[in-house]
Amino acid sequence: MQSTGHFTVAPLEKSFGAVVTDLDLRELDEAAFDDLYAAWLTYGLLIFPGQHLSKDEQMTFARRFGDLIEELKAVRISNVKADGSLRDAPDDDMMKIIRGNMEWHQDSTYMPVQAKGAVFSAEVVPATQGDTAFADMRDAYDALDAETREKIGTLAAYHSLEHSQKRMGAETKQENSEYIGYGINVGEVPLRPLVKLHPETGRKALAVGRHAFGIPGLSEAESDALIDELNRFAVADERRTYQHRWTAGDVVIWDNRCLLHRACEWDFSEPRVMLHSRIAGDPETELALAQ
Repeated sequence: MQSTGHFTVAPLEKSFGAVVTDLDLRELDEAAFDDLYAAWLTYGLLIFPGQHLSKDEQMTFARRFGDLIEELKAVRISNVKADGSLRDAPDDDMMKIIRGNMEWHQDSTYMPVQAKGAVFSAEVVPATQGDTAFADMRDAYDALDAETREKIGTLAAYHSLEHSQKRMGAETKQENSEYIGYGINVGEVPLRPLVKLHPETGRKALAVGRHAFGIPGLSEAESDALIDELNRFAVADERRTYQHRWTAGDVVIWDNRCLLHRACEWDFSEPRVMLHSRIAGDPETELALAQ
């Protein structure tokens, strides 16, 4: 545990992540934010217990890290409908997306510009389960053997939300969908390197996840096998994975450029309401490869 003079940082016993206390996110002056941003780049994941931010307060905090994606400035990811009832229809597209997001992924890799990060907070949590898990792709890359690093160093993969939903048998409806539609019907499917160079820290990270497929130059079978192997390897070591058990009021921010994340299972007969604010990526560094 260490103090910056503005807040206290307690690193997780992992290759990444830290819990930040003695700080009210509503009252961040510039000096405190500079220290916080530096900690974010170092740890990749920052956890702020008991903040209880309102929707507007969360957006204000998230905007300190960059512009927000318009459609995802503050959206509730939830199994609760607007009338308060729980989603239970077998073909409910919002639940299809939630189930899809229980696989490891990075946000917006399926868009022309990948997201920089996200602020996520818990409003209503189930009595048990409903965690969110994270994985350090910097450590995953560092742990690769030299032969694999050389093999993937010049390879890229396509990324598609539609493809990943279809692969798990959870395609969204063409009409009257319960999902907001973000990431569906993207024109040109983005192509992204399997190794991501972080634009601010210079560290390399493995870049795969559930949306990756179709490595050019490999057969479909070879591509699927390599991506599956890399995805398994990335989360195989407990030192580079962390599962956060939510308490209502918790806030986290993660660096989407070097971490994977996934929602964890819960009993869908219990409500779970999370507020998500997605930070837009810089087109100079997060733009997909030219095709």
